[in-house]
Amino acid sequence: MAKETLFGSSSEDSAIWTEKYRPKNFEDIDGNEHIVSRVKAFVAARNMPHLLFAGPAGSGKTTLALIVAKKFFGMGWRENFLELNASDSRGIDVIRQEVKSFARTKAIGDVPFKIILLDECDALTKEAQQALRRTMEQFTTTCRFILSCNSSSKIIDPIQSRCAVFRFRMREKKDVEKAINDIAKKENFKIDTKAIDAIFKISRGDIRKVTNILQSSASITKSITEKIIHEVTNEVQPENTKQVLDLAITGNFLDARNLLLDEMLKQGLSGLDMIKAIQQEVWNLGIPEESKIQLIERCAEIEFRLVEGSDEFVQLEALLASFTGKGQKKLL
Repeated sequence: MAKETLFGSSSEDSAIWTEKYRPKNFEDIDGNEHIVSRVKAFVAARNMPHLLFAGPAGSGKTTLALIVAKKFFGMGWRENFLELNASDSRGIDVIRQEVKSFARTKAIGDVPFKIILLDECDALTKEAQQALRRTMEQFTTTCRFILSCNSSSKIIDPIQSRCAVFRFRMREKKDVEKAINDIAKKENFKIDTKAIDAIFKISRGDIRKVTNILQSSASITKSITEKIIHEVTNEVQPENTKQVLDLAITGNFLDARNLLLDEMLKQGLSGLDMIKAIQQEVWNLGIPEESKIQLIERCAEIEFRLVEGSDEFVQLEALLASFTGKGQKKLL
């Protein structure tokens, strides 16, 4: 039977790992230590300003907001905490109705205010943000806001000036490696160094993505290798991409083209997947630095065309032709 804890009921065997291993205390959070220490001081003082958490997905913004609520309110945190995803309800009505109705009532317990978490608030319209600004002013005695966004530049200045702004960074490699090894120990599986490197490269420090990759991989085998990681994530394997590019710059355009198409069809990869993989491998090619820079610009141009709806196979062939051209210039 599931055990009831401060953080709700949980079943260790069936829990999704992103929730199972979500930090439950300030001390459990790896990375962004300067932010954690300042927010922890607010909780210790039993008071805080409105907070604005800005940073990429998976950097720990929501996790820290949940810990703040649970430390303030204990077992009664659910009654005093409202979480809304602004990307789902981005209009002015959600501010006027849901937010105001929650904010105007007093908190239950000895904390004088409730907490509202507005996730992805950079998706709010400008009109909704203006309404939110006024709500933040009206209900400061009964409510505190934690605003979470990917890009603070999309938040209007009047809101930013009313908040203590914290800018989150993605996890460094040492933090990701520590998290992976901790989970591996608890879940009783082995993972080699190359697999850890591959996870960090794929996730780019997104700890939520790291955890999902580990759970998917561990369901297949208890001995996780780099090959398993690439199969689970459906990512392009670097050695295959480099082989395609090496063929192109040595003048074997048709062989490079056929290998590229075969890789895409076999792995079910999109044109954008291939562009990102090619862009990362450009720096490993044996061509002049100036040529690498020009090819990076070419990758960006092709990616833009794909996003705009161009045929991905035609565009990728055009990109390979650019690599062949650079390779031929080197030989001349």
